[in-house]
Amino acid sequence: MKKHSRLNWDFKTTALALALGIGLVACSDDDDQPPIVESNTIVDVASDNTQFSTLVAAVDQAGLVATLSSDGPFTVFAPTNDAFVEFLSDNGLSAEQLLGDPNLELILTYHVVGSSVSSSEVSPGRVNTVADFPFFVSESPNGTLWINGSAQIINTDIQASNGIIHVLDYVITPPTQNIAEIATGFAEGDEPEFTQLVAALVRADLVEAFIGGFDDNLTVFAPTDAAFEALYEALEVNGVDEIELELLTNVLLYHVVPSREFSQDLREGASLPTLLEGQNLTVDLANLRINESALVPSLLNVHATNGVIHVIDSVLLPE
Repeated sequence: MKKHSRLNWDFKTTALALALGIGLVACSDDDDQPPIVESNTIVDVASDNTQFSTLVAAVDQAGLVATLSSDGPFTVFAPTNDAFVEFLSDNGLSAEQLLGDPNLELILTYHVVGSSVSSSEVSPGRVNTVADFPFFVSESPNGTLWINGSAQIINTDIQASNGIIHVLDYVITPPTQNIAEIATGFAEGDEPEFTQLVAALVRADLVEAFIGGFDDNLTVFAPTDAAFEALYEALEVNGVDEIELELLTNVLLYHVVPSREFSQDLREGASLPTLLEGQNLTVDLANLRINESALVPSLLNVHATNGVIHVIDSVLLPE
């Protein structure tokens, strides 16, 4: 074996020591730096998914990025880009108008629950949101889950470090009017509807019964003006003022179910108790009817603070 001189050994030893020292200092410097942690929050997950680009832009515009990037946990019911397109079209809005809406933060937080809720834990009923307004989950006969009767949950359990994302096919908004206010708004609109229903409620002194909030759960099957005109003709009267008051009151109570029943909650052949004691309504889903009256498909699930309205094409008469 070749021998090394003393001088050569000392030089190598010194060089090795310097190298180790530099290495130790470098390691020490690295230890002083915070570790790089890859972020995988709800905002990150949504940003990486092209179907949520409109939602991400809205979250940014509303100043909610920091909130939804915090520890949480949160559950976000996230509308897709297509969901926003349909919502904007239905409401005659542009994307710019939505992003400039002063209620944008409220709309977005209405889609957020302040806890981690997996798909197996989503069940029919009331769900409280971080917007301080509840939404309502329904299960249709085929097992699909819906929110407020308008948005279907189409994908579930997209995991993030601070919560879960479930996907919606429509944008949900909290109702701001009760049943009485909605009916009155229709009656006073450019194309008036429910003028006779409102007049009947006033005459029967029942308006107050339809003023309420989220704790008051009612379902109203609301006859159109044409339906009331047909009733007047059948009774040979000229209007609600000529109908005997007790009969009118009973007819109106017969149109009200004391629970919040979206169309997805209805079941074939179900018997629904009404506010008229001892009198029930029968559901005919196959023909989309309540008793002998047809439901109007374009006016189902009109959501109110105190319940839901379904429009029907004839007045229901109790036995």
